Amino acid sequence: MTPPPPSPSATLRPYRPEDRDALFDICVRTGHEGGDSRHLYPDPDLLPNIFAAPYVTLEPDLAFVVEDGGRAVGYLVGTADTASFVARYRTEWLPALTHRYPAPVPSTSPSTPTEMMTGLMHDPERMVLPELDAYPAHLHIDLLPSHQRYGYGRALMETFLAALHTRGVPAVHLSMLTSNTPARAFYDRVGFHEIAVPDPGPVTYLGRATTTSHP
Repeated sequence: MTPPPPSPSATLRPYRPEDRDALFDICVRTGHEGGDSRHLYPDPDLLPNIFAAPYVTLEPDLAFVVEDGGRAVGYLVGTADTASFVARYRTEWLPALTHRYPAPVPSTSPSTPTEMMTGLMHDPERMVLPELDAYPAHLHIDLLPSHQRYGYGRALMETFLAALHTRGVPAVHLSMLTSNTPARAFYDRVGFHEIAVPDPGPVTYLGRATTTSHP
C-alpha cells in the first residue's frame, strides 16, 4: 500500500534550537545509506554528534529544516568554510565529547561501526583535502523517507546554495558512501559532479557551484 503524501502544509525554514531532538532523530533514522541506523549504533547520539549537532552549534545560520505537523522531518546543515569549521570543531566542539567518546587507540583498527564512527569524530582534519580547495563549503542533508521525492530535498539544497552565494562562496562539496545509489541519483539531479580524490575509500566526493542554475 502506497503511503499518503506529506501534508501540503510542510514548510522550509531556518533551524531553531528547539529542533535539536528532531534533528538527532532524523540523523539516526537516515544514517545507514538513507535508512535506519539504530541496529548499527547502540548510542543514538553518536552519529548526530558528528554529522548534525556541530553544524547547528557552530554555524546555525546555515542550517535549514523542513517542518511538517509542527516537527522537523528533514534538514540541511553545512559550513561556508571547511577549513575554518574543522579548526573550530577541534577546539570548540570535540573537547566536550571526549569523556563520552574517548579517542581510539592509535594504530588499532576499528572492529565495530561505533569504533569506526568514533574514529571519524576524532579526526575532523580528514575533511580538509587539497582536491577540495576549490569547493570550500560542504554540507549534510537528510530527509525522512516519508518526505523524500516530493521536492523538499531540492528546496533545501537551493536555499543553502543561495545562502552560500550571498556570502561569496563559489562552490560546495559533499561526501557520500559510493554504495548509496539513491543519494547519488539525487545529487546528480541537483547539479553535482564527481571530484577526483586519490584513494577515497568507500566514499565519493561530489561538488558544484553555488549558483542555482545548472543544466
